[in-house]
Amino acid sequence: MSTLKTNTLTGVSVAGSIAVTGEGNSTTTNLQQGLAKVWYNFKGDGTVAIRDSLNASGITDNGTGDYDITFTNNMGNNDYYYGSLQRSNSQTQGVSAEADLETGRIDNHLSFAGANTAIDREIQGGLIHGDLA
Repeated sequence: MSTLKTNTLTGVSVAGSIAVTGEGNSTTTNLQQGLAKVWYNFKGDGTVAIRDSLNASGITDNGTGDYDITFTNNMGNNDYYYGSLQRSNSQTQGVSAEADLETGRIDNHLSFAGANTAIDREIQGGLIHGDLA
């Protein structure tokens, strides 16, 4: 078996587009479109802080259940996909997450599912797929 080692991959016909042959050799997918552009894991209760991230430069605590996560590199538009995760060791009620999507940040709002009561969670995270600017 051969091993390919490189620091940079660039498409031949289009610099920002690399097609990858899928399983079964019958389809292709675009490598760049399949990569997460932003992800983050942060402490959402007490002193709010990002634990680990990719392309997330900072967090602002706007009050209970309301956080702005800013991006190091902006998204190309605000039509990207955003998924979130929240976990707490002490609270078992479900959480509803809403977000205002912007090209340079995401404004994340958390509340108890089925109620309009804002809540902080111990562990919160997000994942974004879309086009970088």
